[in-house]
Amino acid sequence: MSLNESLEQHKADLLRALEDDDRERLNAQLPELRSADIAEILHDLLENDDELRGRALLDSLPLERQASVLGHLHGEEQLTFTAVMRNDKLQAVLEEMGADERTDLFKVLGEDRREVLLRRMAHREREELMRLASYEEGTAGALMTSDYVAIPMGMTVSRAMMRVRQTAPDAETVYQLYVLDADGRPAGTMSLRQLMVARPGARVDELMIRDVIHATVDTPQEEVARIVARYDLLAVPVVDEEHRLVGIVTHDDALDVVESEATEDIHKGMSIGQLEDGVSRVPLLSLYRKRVTWLVLLVFGNLLSGAGIAHFEETIAAQVALVFFLPLLIGSGGNAGAQAATLMVRGMATGDVGVRDWGKLLGRELLVAGSLGLTMALAVAPIGVMRGGEAVALVVAVSMIAIVLFGSLLGMCLPFVLDRFGWDPATASAPLVTTLIDASGVLIYFSFATLILSGG
Repeated sequence: MSLNESLEQHKADLLRALEDDDRERLNAQLPELRSADIAEILHDLLENDDELRGRALLDSLPLERQASVLGHLHGEEQLTFTAVMRNDKLQAVLEEMGADERTDLFKVLGEDRREVLLRRMAHREREELMRLASYEEGTAGALMTSDYVAIPMGMTVSRAMMRVRQTAPDAETVYQLYVLDADGRPAGTMSLRQLMVARPGARVDELMIRDVIHATVDTPQEEVARIVARYDLLAVPVVDEEHRLVGIVTHDDALDVVESEATEDIHKGMSIGQLEDGVSRVPLLSLYRKRVTWLVLLVFGNLLSGAGIAHFEETIAAQVALVFFLPLLIGSGGNAGAQAATLMVRGMATGDVGVRDWGKLLGRELLVAGSLGLTMALAVAPIGVMRGGEAVALVVAVSMIAIVLFGSLLGMCLPFVLDRFGWDPATASAPLVTTLIDASGVLIYFSFATLILSGG
Protein backbone atom coordinates (compact mmCIF):
# COMPACT_ATOMS: atom_id res chain seq x y z
CA MET A 1 0.00 0.00 0.00
CA SER A 2 1.37 3.43 -0.97
CA LEU A 3 1.79 6.25 1.53
CA ASN A 4 -1.21 8.13 0.13
CA GLU A 5 -3.41 5.03 0.21
CA SER A 6 -2.38 4.32 3.81
CA LEU A 7 -3.11 7.93 4.78
CA GLU A 8 -6.55 7.85 3.18
CA GLN A 9 -7.31 4.57 4.96
CA HIS A 10 -6.38 6.06 8.34
CA LYS A 11 -8.57 9.10 7.62
CA ALA A 12 -11.52 6.90 6.71
CA ASP A 13 -11.05 4.79 9.85
CA LEU A 14 -10.87 7.89 12.02
CA LEU A 15 -14.06 9.36 10.54
CA ARG A 16 -15.92 6.08 11.10
CA ALA A 17 -14.73 5.95 14.70
CA LEU A 18 -15.83 9.55 15.15
CA GLU A 19 -19.25 8.82 13.66
CA ASP A 20 -19.70 5.75 15.89
CA ASP A 21 -18.48 7.72 18.91
CA ASP A 22 -15.97 4.93 19.53
CA ARG A 23 -13.38 6.56 21.78
CA GLU A 24 -11.11 3.52 21.84
CA ARG A 25 -10.86 3.32 18.03
CA LEU A 26 -10.57 7.10 17.82
CA ASN A 27 -7.63 7.18 20.24
CA ALA A 28 -5.99 4.35 18.30
CA GLN A 29 -6.24 6.21 14.97
CA LEU A 30 -5.15 9.69 16.08
CA PRO A 31 -1.45 8.81 16.61
CA GLU A 32 -1.35 7.47 13.03
CA LEU A 33 -2.11 10.92 11.59
CA ARG A 34 0.03 14.04 11.63
CA SER A 35 -1.39 17.40 12.63
CA ALA A 36 -1.53 18.56 8.98
CA ASP A 37 -3.59 15.46 8.10
CA ILE A 38 -6.04 16.07 10.95
CA ALA A 39 -6.33 19.72 9.86
CA GLU A 40 -7.25 18.49 6.37
CA ILE A 41 -9.97 16.27 7.87
CA LEU A 42 -11.35 19.26 9.79
CA HIS A 43 -11.36 21.28 6.57
CA ASP A 44 -13.29 18.53 4.76
CA LEU A 45 -15.82 18.35 7.61
CA LEU A 46 -16.42 22.11 7.38
CA GLU A 47 -16.81 21.82 3.61
CA ASN A 48 -19.57 19.26 4.24
CA ASP A 49 -21.26 21.48 6.85
CA ASP A 50 -20.32 19.01 9.58
CA GLU A 51 -18.97 21.47 12.10
CA LEU A 52 -20.15 19.46 15.11
CA ARG A 53 -18.07 16.41 14.21
CA GLY A 54 -15.11 18.70 13.53
CA ARG A 55 -15.37 20.17 17.00
CA ALA A 56 -15.71 16.71 18.52
CA LEU A 57 -12.56 15.61 16.70
CA LEU A 58 -10.59 18.66 17.83
CA ASP A 59 -11.78 18.27 21.43
CA SER A 60 -10.62 14.65 21.46
CA LEU A 61 -7.00 15.77 20.98
CA PRO A 62 -4.56 16.66 23.76
CA LEU A 63 -4.08 20.38 24.25
CA GLU A 64 -0.65 20.44 22.59
CA ARG A 65 -2.01 18.59 19.56
CA GLN A 66 -5.00 20.93 19.31
CA ALA A 67 -2.61 23.87 19.11
CA SER A 68 -0.59 22.17 16.39
CA VAL A 69 -3.69 21.31 14.34
CA LEU A 70 -5.14 24.82 14.64
CA GLY A 71 -1.83 26.18 13.36
CA HIS A 72 -2.39 24.31 10.08
CA LEU A 73 -5.87 25.73 9.49
CA HIS A 74 -6.78 28.90 7.60
CA GLY A 75 -8.00 32.01 9.38
CA GLU A 76 -11.75 31.51 8.86
CA GLU A 77 -11.46 27.87 9.88
CA GLN A 78 -9.56 28.85 13.02
CA LEU A 79 -12.32 31.30 13.89
CA THR A 80 -14.97 28.62 13.45
CA PHE A 81 -13.34 26.27 15.95
CA THR A 82 -12.17 28.87 18.46
CA ALA A 83 -15.50 30.74 18.55
CA VAL A 84 -16.98 28.15 20.95
CA MET A 85 -13.87 27.80 23.14
CA ARG A 86 -13.89 29.29 26.59
CA ASN A 87 -11.34 32.05 27.07
CA ASP A 88 -9.25 29.99 29.49
CA LYS A 89 -9.16 27.09 27.01
CA LEU A 90 -8.19 29.38 24.12
CA GLN A 91 -5.48 31.00 26.22
CA ALA A 92 -4.07 27.56 27.01
CA VAL A 93 -4.08 26.67 23.31
CA LEU A 94 -2.27 29.93 22.46
CA GLU A 95 0.39 29.19 25.04
CA GLU A 96 1.06 25.81 23.40
CA MET A 97 1.58 27.40 19.97
CA GLY A 98 4.83 28.68 18.53
CA ALA A 99 5.21 32.46 18.60
CA ASP A 100 4.49 32.92 14.89
CA GLU A 101 1.40 30.66 14.83
CA ARG A 102 0.14 32.25 18.06
CA THR A 103 0.41 35.68 16.46
CA ASP A 104 -1.39 34.56 13.29
CA LEU A 105 -4.31 33.15 15.30
CA PHE A 106 -4.42 36.21 17.55
CA LYS A 107 -4.74 38.49 14.50
CA VAL A 108 -7.89 36.75 13.22
CA LEU A 109 -9.72 37.00 16.56
CA GLY A 110 -12.21 39.77 17.20
CA GLU A 111 -11.06 42.92 18.97
CA ASP A 112 -13.07 42.22 22.15
CA ARG A 113 -11.68 38.73 22.50
CA ARG A 114 -8.13 39.90 21.89
CA GLU A 115 -8.44 42.39 24.74
CA VAL A 116 -9.77 39.70 27.10
CA LEU A 117 -6.91 37.33 26.23
CA LEU A 118 -4.26 40.04 26.60
CA ARG A 119 -5.52 40.88 30.10
CA ARG A 120 -5.16 37.21 31.10
CA MET A 121 -1.55 36.90 29.84
CA ALA A 122 1.63 37.48 31.76
CA HIS A 123 3.29 40.82 31.04
CA ARG A 124 6.21 39.34 29.08
CA GLU A 125 3.97 37.17 26.90
CA ARG A 126 1.60 40.07 26.27
CA GLU A 127 4.40 42.41 25.22
CA GLU A 128 5.89 39.82 22.88
CA LEU A 129 2.54 39.02 21.26
CA MET A 130 1.68 42.69 20.73
CA ARG A 131 5.13 43.34 19.26
CA LEU A 132 4.88 40.47 16.77
CA ALA A 133 1.31 41.43 15.83
CA SER A 134 2.36 45.04 15.14
CA TYR A 135 4.54 44.29 12.11
CA GLU A 136 3.14 44.95 8.66
CA GLU A 137 1.83 41.93 6.77
CA GLY A 138 4.14 40.70 4.05
CA THR A 139 7.33 41.62 5.94
CA ALA A 140 9.92 39.57 7.79
CA GLY A 141 8.59 40.95 11.08
CA ALA A 142 5.12 39.51 10.45
CA LEU A 143 6.60 36.19 9.32
CA MET A 144 9.21 35.61 12.01
CA THR A 145 9.08 33.71 15.28
CA SER A 146 10.79 34.75 18.50
CA ASP A 147 11.39 31.12 19.51
CA TYR A 148 15.11 30.73 18.77
CA VAL A 149 18.27 29.69 20.59
CA ALA A 150 20.66 32.53 21.46
CA ILE A 151 24.05 32.22 23.15
CA PRO A 152 25.90 35.15 24.76
CA MET A 153 29.44 35.88 23.57
CA GLY A 154 32.22 34.56 25.77
CA MET A 155 30.43 31.34 26.75
CA THR A 156 32.31 28.09 26.72
CA VAL A 157 31.04 25.20 24.63
CA SER A 158 29.95 23.25 27.71
CA ARG A 159 27.91 26.16 29.06
CA ALA A 160 26.48 26.83 25.60
CA MET A 161 25.29 23.21 25.41
CA MET A 162 23.51 23.70 28.72
CA ARG A 163 21.84 26.83 27.28
CA VAL A 164 20.70 24.86 24.23
CA ARG A 165 19.19 22.13 26.43
CA GLN A 166 17.31 24.75 28.46
CA THR A 167 15.84 26.64 25.50
CA ALA A 168 15.45 23.82 22.95
CA PRO A 169 11.96 22.66 24.08
CA ASP A 170 10.42 26.02 23.11
CA ALA A 171 12.63 26.80 20.10
CA GLU A 172 11.41 26.63 16.51
CA THR A 173 14.76 25.12 15.47
CA VAL A 174 17.88 24.20 17.43
CA TYR A 175 20.10 23.40 14.47
CA GLN A 176 21.11 27.03 13.93
CA LEU A 177 22.39 28.99 16.92
CA TYR A 178 22.99 32.74 17.22
CA VAL A 179 25.74 34.34 19.28
CA LEU A 180 24.76 37.75 20.68
CA ASP A 181 26.84 40.59 22.05
CA ALA A 182 25.99 42.44 25.27
CA ASP A 183 23.44 44.63 23.43
CA GLY A 184 21.58 41.68 21.90
CA ARG A 185 23.06 42.17 18.43
CA PRO A 186 24.03 39.08 16.39
CA ALA A 187 27.82 38.80 16.52
CA GLY A 188 27.96 35.41 14.86
CA THR A 189 26.21 32.18 14.06
CA MET A 190 27.06 28.50 14.36
CA SER A 191 25.44 25.15 13.81
CA LEU A 192 24.53 22.66 16.50
CA ARG A 193 26.96 20.22 14.89
CA GLN A 194 29.83 22.68 15.37
CA LEU A 195 28.92 23.02 19.02
CA MET A 196 28.62 19.27 19.61
CA VAL A 197 32.03 18.36 18.16
CA ALA A 198 33.97 21.26 19.72
CA ARG A 199 36.12 21.05 22.83
CA PRO A 200 34.03 21.67 25.99
CA GLY A 201 36.43 24.39 27.14
CA ALA A 202 36.53 26.27 23.83
CA ARG A 203 34.68 29.56 23.55
CA VAL A 204 31.89 30.08 21.06
CA ASP A 205 33.63 33.28 19.88
CA GLU A 206 36.38 31.09 18.40
CA LEU A 207 33.94 28.83 16.54
CA MET A 208 31.24 31.14 15.25
CA ILE A 209 30.91 32.52 11.73
CA ARG A 210 31.04 36.29 12.09
CA ASP A 211 29.47 37.20 8.75
CA VAL A 212 25.80 36.85 9.69
CA ILE A 213 23.35 36.93 6.79
CA HIS A 214 20.24 38.64 8.13
CA ALA A 215 17.04 40.51 7.28
CA THR A 216 15.39 43.50 8.91
CA VAL A 217 11.86 43.52 10.29
CA ASP A 218 10.60 45.47 7.27
CA THR A 219 12.32 43.32 4.61
CA PRO A 220 9.63 42.02 2.18
CA GLN A 221 8.83 38.37 2.82
CA GLU A 222 9.66 37.36 -0.78
CA GLU A 223 13.16 38.81 -0.31
CA VAL A 224 13.56 36.73 2.87
CA ALA A 225 12.55 33.62 0.91
CA ARG A 226 15.16 34.47 -1.74
CA ILE A 227 17.84 34.78 0.96
CA VAL A 228 16.95 31.34 2.33
CA ALA A 229 17.08 29.80 -1.16
CA ARG A 230 20.26 31.59 -2.24
CA TYR A 231 22.34 30.66 0.80
CA ASP A 232 20.64 27.33 1.71
CA LEU A 233 19.85 28.52 5.22
CA LEU A 234 17.80 26.72 7.85
CA ALA A 235 16.70 30.11 9.18
CA VAL A 236 17.30 33.82 8.61
CA PRO A 237 17.87 36.02 11.69
CA VAL A 238 15.74 39.18 11.75
CA VAL A 239 17.02 42.39 13.37
CA ASP A 240 15.26 45.63 14.36
CA GLU A 241 16.29 49.20 13.53
CA GLU A 242 19.00 49.04 16.23
CA HIS A 243 20.33 45.78 14.76
CA ARG A 244 19.19 43.72 17.76
CA LEU A 245 18.05 40.16 17.09
CA VAL A 246 14.26 39.99 17.46
CA GLY A 247 13.36 36.76 15.65
CA ILE A 248 14.09 34.26 12.91
CA VAL A 249 12.31 33.16 9.75
CA THR A 250 12.66 29.41 9.31
CA HIS A 251 13.01 27.60 5.98
CA ASP A 252 9.51 26.07 6.22
CA ASP A 253 7.94 29.52 6.62
CA ALA A 254 10.03 30.71 3.67
CA LEU A 255 8.70 27.77 1.64
CA ASP A 256 5.15 28.84 2.46
CA VAL A 257 6.01 32.32 1.16
CA VAL A 258 7.41 30.88 -2.08
CA GLU A 259 4.20 28.90 -2.61
CA SER A 260 2.01 31.90 -1.79
CA GLU A 261 3.95 34.29 -4.05
CA ALA A 262 4.01 31.79 -6.92
CA THR A 263 0.25 31.27 -6.59
CA GLU A 264 -0.34 35.02 -6.55
CA ASP A 265 1.80 35.51 -9.67
CA ILE A 266 -0.01 32.71 -11.49
CA HIS A 267 -3.38 34.28 -10.64
CA LYS A 268 -2.18 37.70 -11.79
CA GLY A 269 -0.74 36.08 -14.89
CA MET A 270 -4.27 35.11 -15.88
CA SER A 271 -5.77 38.47 -14.82
CA ILE A 272 -7.29 37.14 -11.60
CA GLY A 273 -7.13 39.20 -8.43
CA GLN A 274 -5.47 37.84 -5.30
CA LEU A 275 -7.68 35.25 -3.59
CA GLU A 276 -8.06 35.39 0.18
CA ASP A 277 -8.15 31.59 0.38
CA GLY A 278 -7.82 28.46 -1.75
CA VAL A 279 -9.95 28.29 -4.89
CA SER A 280 -12.12 25.57 -3.36
CA ARG A 281 -12.89 27.73 -0.30
CA VAL A 282 -13.43 31.16 -1.86
CA PRO A 283 -17.11 32.25 -1.94
CA LEU A 284 -18.62 32.22 -5.43
CA LEU A 285 -19.37 35.96 -5.37
CA SER A 286 -15.78 36.74 -4.40
CA LEU A 287 -14.45 34.47 -7.16
CA TYR A 288 -16.74 36.25 -9.65
CA ARG A 289 -15.52 39.69 -8.56
CA LYS A 290 -11.87 38.66 -8.82
CA ARG A 291 -12.29 37.51 -12.41
CA VAL A 292 -14.86 39.86 -13.93
CA THR A 293 -12.97 43.19 -13.95
CA TRP A 294 -10.16 42.25 -16.31
CA LEU A 295 -12.43 40.14 -18.49
CA VAL A 296 -14.78 43.09 -19.09
CA LEU A 297 -11.84 45.43 -19.78
CA LEU A 298 -10.35 42.94 -22.22
CA VAL A 299 -13.70 42.65 -24.01
CA PHE A 300 -13.41 46.33 -24.93
CA GLY A 301 -9.79 45.76 -25.87
CA ASN A 302 -10.87 43.06 -28.31
CA LEU A 303 -13.23 45.56 -29.95
CA LEU A 304 -10.10 47.13 -31.42
CA SER A 305 -9.54 43.95 -33.39
CA GLY A 306 -13.05 44.18 -34.75
CA ALA A 307 -12.53 47.83 -35.66
CA GLY A 308 -9.33 46.90 -37.50
CA ILE A 309 -11.10 44.23 -39.51
CA ALA A 310 -13.91 46.65 -40.38
CA HIS A 311 -11.36 49.19 -41.60
CA PHE A 312 -9.91 46.70 -44.08
CA GLU A 313 -13.20 45.32 -45.41
CA GLU A 314 -12.28 46.16 -49.02
CA THR A 315 -8.97 44.31 -48.81
CA ILE A 316 -10.69 41.28 -47.27
CA ALA A 317 -13.45 41.31 -49.89
CA ALA A 318 -10.87 41.40 -52.67
CA GLN A 319 -8.91 38.46 -51.23
CA VAL A 320 -11.09 36.30 -48.99
CA ALA A 321 -8.25 33.79 -48.53
CA LEU A 322 -6.64 36.27 -46.12
CA VAL A 323 -9.28 35.48 -43.48
CA PHE A 324 -8.08 31.87 -43.31
CA PHE A 325 -4.71 32.98 -41.90
CA LEU A 326 -5.96 35.63 -39.45
CA PRO A 327 -6.43 33.36 -36.37
CA LEU A 328 -3.11 31.66 -37.11
CA LEU A 329 -1.15 34.92 -37.26
CA ILE A 330 -2.59 36.70 -34.24
CA GLY A 331 -2.53 33.45 -32.25
CA SER A 332 1.16 32.99 -33.05
CA GLY A 333 1.91 36.57 -32.02
CA GLY A 334 -0.05 36.15 -28.80
CA ASN A 335 1.76 32.92 -27.96
CA ALA A 336 5.18 34.46 -28.60
CA GLY A 337 4.27 37.53 -26.53
CA ALA A 338 2.95 35.44 -23.65
CA GLN A 339 6.17 33.38 -23.64
CA ALA A 340 8.33 36.50 -23.53
CA ALA A 341 6.21 38.11 -20.81
CA THR A 342 6.31 34.95 -18.69
CA LEU A 343 10.10 34.74 -18.95
CA MET A 344 10.51 38.40 -17.95
CA VAL A 345 7.99 38.32 -15.10
CA ARG A 346 9.57 35.21 -13.61
CA GLY A 347 13.08 36.58 -14.10
CA MET A 348 12.13 39.79 -12.29
CA ALA A 349 10.40 37.85 -9.50
CA THR A 350 13.51 35.76 -8.81
CA GLY A 351 15.88 38.71 -9.14
CA ASP A 352 17.53 37.18 -12.20
CA VAL A 353 16.84 40.30 -14.30
CA GLY A 354 16.21 43.95 -13.55
CA VAL A 355 15.67 47.26 -15.31
CA ARG A 356 19.43 47.57 -15.74
CA ASP A 357 19.34 44.50 -18.01
CA TRP A 358 16.68 45.92 -20.35
CA GLY A 359 19.05 46.93 -23.16
CA LYS A 360 20.85 43.61 -23.26
CA LEU A 361 17.59 41.67 -23.11
CA LEU A 362 16.11 43.77 -25.91
CA GLY A 363 18.97 42.84 -28.22
CA ARG A 364 18.69 39.16 -27.33
CA GLU A 365 14.91 39.19 -27.83
CA LEU A 366 15.29 40.84 -31.24
CA LEU A 367 17.53 38.02 -32.40
CA VAL A 368 15.45 35.22 -30.88
CA ALA A 369 12.06 36.64 -31.92
CA GLY A 370 13.32 37.38 -35.43
CA SER A 371 14.55 33.81 -35.77
CA LEU A 372 11.27 32.43 -34.41
CA GLY A 373 9.22 34.59 -36.78
CA LEU A 374 11.33 33.57 -39.79
CA THR A 375 11.01 29.88 -38.90
CA MET A 376 7.24 30.13 -38.50
CA ALA A 377 6.97 32.15 -41.73
CA LEU A 378 8.81 29.43 -43.66
CA ALA A 379 6.51 26.82 -42.12
CA VAL A 380 3.29 28.60 -43.12
CA ALA A 381 4.35 30.00 -46.53
CA PRO A 382 3.62 26.78 -48.49
CA ILE A 383 0.07 26.78 -47.10
CA GLY A 384 -0.27 30.38 -48.28
CA VAL A 385 0.71 29.36 -51.79
CA MET A 386 -1.89 26.58 -51.81
CA ARG A 387 -4.68 28.76 -50.38
CA GLY A 388 -4.16 32.04 -52.24
CA GLY A 389 -1.10 31.98 -54.45
CA GLU A 390 2.37 33.47 -54.13
CA ALA A 391 1.20 36.99 -53.32
CA VAL A 392 -0.91 35.80 -50.37
CA ALA A 393 1.96 33.58 -49.24
CA LEU A 394 4.27 36.61 -49.22
CA VAL A 395 1.74 38.63 -47.20
CA VAL A 396 1.37 35.82 -44.66
CA ALA A 397 5.13 35.23 -44.35
CA VAL A 398 6.02 38.89 -43.91
CA SER A 399 3.14 39.41 -41.47
CA MET A 400 4.19 36.37 -39.45
CA ILE A 401 7.69 37.74 -38.98
CA ALA A 402 6.42 41.21 -38.06
CA ILE A 403 3.67 40.02 -35.69
CA VAL A 404 5.87 37.51 -33.85
CA LEU A 405 8.62 40.11 -33.54
CA PHE A 406 6.20 42.77 -32.29
CA GLY A 407 4.47 40.37 -29.89
CA SER A 408 7.75 39.14 -28.40
CA LEU A 409 9.10 42.65 -27.90
CA LEU A 410 5.80 43.80 -26.36
CA GLY A 411 5.77 40.81 -24.01
CA MET A 412 9.36 41.48 -23.01
CA CYS A 413 9.02 45.24 -22.49
CA LEU A 414 5.61 45.44 -20.81
CA PRO A 415 6.76 44.01 -17.43
CA PHE A 416 9.54 46.62 -17.28
CA VAL A 417 7.10 49.43 -18.11
CA LEU A 418 4.67 48.28 -15.41
CA ASP A 419 7.49 47.98 -12.88
CA ARG A 420 8.67 51.49 -13.78
CA PHE A 421 5.22 52.86 -12.84
CA GLY A 422 5.14 50.90 -9.59
CA TRP A 423 2.72 48.19 -10.76
CA ASP A 424 3.25 44.47 -10.33
CA PRO A 425 5.00 43.09 -13.46
CA ALA A 426 2.83 39.98 -13.15
CA THR A 427 0.00 42.16 -14.46
CA ALA A 428 1.70 41.78 -17.86
CA SER A 429 -0.34 38.64 -18.12
CA ALA A 430 -1.12 36.34 -21.00
CA PRO A 431 -4.67 37.75 -21.45
CA LEU A 432 -3.43 41.37 -21.46
CA VAL A 433 -0.52 40.71 -23.82
CA THR A 434 -2.69 38.56 -26.08
CA THR A 435 -5.41 41.22 -26.31
CA LEU A 436 -2.91 43.94 -27.23
CA ILE A 437 -1.28 41.71 -29.84
CA ASP A 438 -4.64 40.67 -31.29
CA ALA A 439 -5.51 44.27 -32.13
CA SER A 440 -2.00 45.11 -33.32
CA GLY A 441 -1.74 41.88 -35.33
CA VAL A 442 -4.90 42.68 -37.29
CA LEU A 443 -3.53 46.10 -38.25
CA ILE A 444 -0.10 44.70 -39.19
CA TYR A 445 -1.52 41.84 -41.24
CA PHE A 446 -4.04 43.78 -43.28
CA SER A 447 -1.69 46.73 -43.71
CA PHE A 448 0.84 44.43 -45.37
CA ALA A 449 -1.97 42.82 -47.37
CA THR A 450 -3.19 46.18 -48.66
CA LEU A 451 0.34 47.30 -49.48
CA ILE A 452 1.45 44.13 -51.28
CA LEU A 453 -1.77 43.04 -52.98
CA SER A 454 -2.70 46.51 -54.20
CA GLY A 455 0.82 47.11 -55.38
CA GLY A 456 1.36 50.29 -53.38
